[in-house]
Amino acid sequence: MNPLVDLSGKRGLVVGIANDSSIAAGCAEAFSRCGARLAATYLNEKSRTYVEPVAKALGVEWLAPCDVRQPGELEALFERVRTEWGGLDFLLHSIAFAPRDDLHGRVVDSSAEGFALAMDVSCHSFLRMAKLAEPLMIDGGCLLCVTFYGSERVVENYNLMGPVKAALESATRYVAAELGPKGVRAHAISPGPIATRAASGIERFDELLERAAATAPAGQLVDIADVGALAAFLVSDAARRITGTIIPVDGGQHLMA
Repeated sequence: MNPLVDLSGKRGLVVGIANDSSIAAGCAEAFSRCGARLAATYLNEKSRTYVEPVAKALGVEWLAPCDVRQPGELEALFERVRTEWGGLDFLLHSIAFAPRDDLHGRVVDSSAEGFALAMDVSCHSFLRMAKLAEPLMIDGGCLLCVTFYGSERVVENYNLMGPVKAALESATRYVAAELGPKGVRAHAISPGPIATRAASGIERFDELLERAAATAPAGQLVDIADVGALAAFLVSDAARRITGTIIPVDGGQHLMA
């Protein structure tokens, strides 16, 4: 299969592979197919069981633990990037979390602790990664994160993650503006609903999938390969003059009321 773009020699860190059906796995597959060198993370020893086979199949050079809630673990990850590679060309942030009770309840009922934790893991961690990646992107680079249109419109049962993703999108714009002078670009990719393990935490997600397929002009759902194709383009030199965008890959669903 021909590569989408040429990423030969580029070094990329993929944060958020959960299994072979996760969005991060689809992006990693595209990066690998285009010639990139990859490193990836796993949340803990239990999740490593699912991540390792995916990483091996994609030729990932090394794996490291990354739980952004654990003090020092994120810093240790980027120190390993420095010692292993001496630099970094692109990063994918594809992690999100909210406590179950807060996620399944009304936004106005969310606890201060749950809201803060959701913001820390799902949004502020991207800012932390941007700061740690900045000195490693000596010749510029690209930072990607993953959002959802529930940031712009009220999506039934998306609840607390709506405000959190809105904050992530705003953070992406500020990262692009602040790191742009150093040649570092930033984007938030906004896929339509995809049946992943993370999405299974959203109540009645199957109904959301059905509505998306019925309303999208393309008439069908996107998959992780569609997201990966966009991600590969964005981190490539072909997109070197594009930054600060929130890009939907949803078959046109975002156009519809």
